[in-house]
Amino acid sequence: MTNALALSDALRSRIHHSLQHFEVQRMGGSDQAQAAVALVLLDEGPGAGLEGMQRPAQWSNEAALLLTRRALHLRNHPGQWALPGGRIEAGETAAQAALRELHEEAGLLLPPSQVLGCLDDYATRSGFVITPVVVWACATAQLQPNPDEVASVHRIPLAELLRSDSPMLEQTDASPHPVLRMPMGKSWVAAPTAAFLYQFREVCLRGQPTRVAHFDQPRFAWK
Repeated sequence: MTNALALSDALRSRIHHSLQHFEVQRMGGSDQAQAAVALVLLDEGPGAGLEGMQRPAQWSNEAALLLTRRALHLRNHPGQWALPGGRIEAGETAAQAALRELHEEAGLLLPPSQVLGCLDDYATRSGFVITPVVVWACATAQLQPNPDEVASVHRIPLAELLRSDSPMLEQTDASPHPVLRMPMGKSWVAAPTAAFLYQFREVCLRGQPTRVAHFDQPRFAWK
C-alpha cells in the first residue's frame, strides 16, 4: 500500500467493506453521557495548514480527515484537537448526532446515506462514552466553521496517519494504561481523538481489528 490515497469510489468501497465486517464493541448500559463524533473523509484540498506538513502546489484530490481546533473561549477543552461531535440528544442515534454536529460546527450538511459505519465506543475521563461515526463527504466539500465552537478546521491527509512513528505510546505514573498520541506535522493529537484516528487507520486502511478502549488520555484531557 502506498501512502498516497486518492479520494475515490474504490476507497469508499474499501472503507465501507472494512466497517461492515468489523465487530463493533459498544458500551451498553453505561450511566455515562452518550456522545458521537464524525470521522469525515474529504479531499485534502489546500492542505492541512499545519507546521511540518507540506502544502500542496495545487488543489489536492488525496483523501483526508477533517480535524478541528476547539474555540479558545469554550469552557471544556478549549483549543484542543477534536473531531466534529457532541452529546447525543434524546431520540437520536449516534449517526444522527454526528451528522447534526458536523453541520453545526463545520457547516457541512450530509445525508444519512453518506455514513459508512462506526468504530468502537470510547469512555473518556470526563464522563462520556463516545461513538465514532465514519462519514464520506466527497470531493471539494465546502466548509463554514462556526466560530462559536471551532477555532480552525484542518484537512489531514490519510498519509499522515500511516507515518512510521505513529502511534506514540507513553507510560505514566497516573495510569496503568499507556497514553496514546498520534503525530500530526510537528505536533501531535492526544486521545480520545487520537484513539479514533488510530482505530480508523487500523480498521479502515489496514484491515486490522485493533482495539483502542484501553488506551488512556493525558491528564490535561481528563476534565
